Amino acid sequence: MTPGAGSAAPLPALSESSAPLPAPFVFDAPTDWRAIDFISDLHLSPALPRTFESWARYLRETPADAVFMLGDLFEVWVGDDARDLPFERRCVEVLADAAQRRHIGFMAGNRDFLVGVEMLRASGLVGLPDPTLLSAWGRRALLTHGDALCLADTDYQAFRRLVRSEDWQREFRARPLAGRQQLAAEMRRQSESRHRFDGRDDADVDAAAALGWLRAADAAVLVHGHTHRPGSEFLAPGIERHVLSDWDLDDAARPRADLLRLTRDGWQRLTPASD
Repeated sequence: MTPGAGSAAPLPALSESSAPLPAPFVFDAPTDWRAIDFISDLHLSPALPRTFESWARYLRETPADAVFMLGDLFEVWVGDDARDLPFERRCVEVLADAAQRRHIGFMAGNRDFLVGVEMLRASGLVGLPDPTLLSAWGRRALLTHGDALCLADTDYQAFRRLVRSEDWQREFRARPLAGRQQLAAEMRRQSESRHRFDGRDDADVDAAAALGWLRAADAAVLVHGHTHRPGSEFLAPGIERHVLSDWDLDDAARPRADLLRLTRDGWQRLTPASD
């Protein structure tokens, strides 16, 4: 992925850690920006039409100068040739329209790590490596999807290493589109039968590893998604963590969607309707 408009400067990784900090890309926000929004885990798919419409309306109407989407924008992404499918084409159109008015950053998650340069180009997205260190208005925030820090979920971490390898991705991309879709659906079914986020300690980030990342990056704020446990807390004195919400407005029993906004005055959690 190609980093966005900002100055790249690698930071040193931790010398020893069970999850050493990958050298993050440093994104310096333009000084004339007034607000930056953060969202994640929308899991867009044809099965969630209300969620899609809310997301599309939000991107049209948000007053933010930039929106950083920190992973799992899509329920699944099997390769950039999928962008010509009917639903995916609608998503591309929404993103491309929004990108004409504001900066739209995209960080891959565990569901859409196969988004590549062709999709970024078609939709106007600016790729954000995981992690990215954001510098804005004198604040330094470390942005990550969050799955790399869920160390207690050892089965997932082994799976993550497998599917992020060049060999696995090369073999997967060589399959026909229909075959990739079928395999991805089967992998999701197996994952959902083994894992549920609610009530599972191993589905949260490792606090010690998170603090290690923040110390190595000289940042006082961590922003991530993945866990579907929205909220804010202090990991240590002066060290904040903001967890982004998943979006599901098609769940009549528990509709949910929120966003995190950073301005010169600090952090604020909002719902799209309150913009």
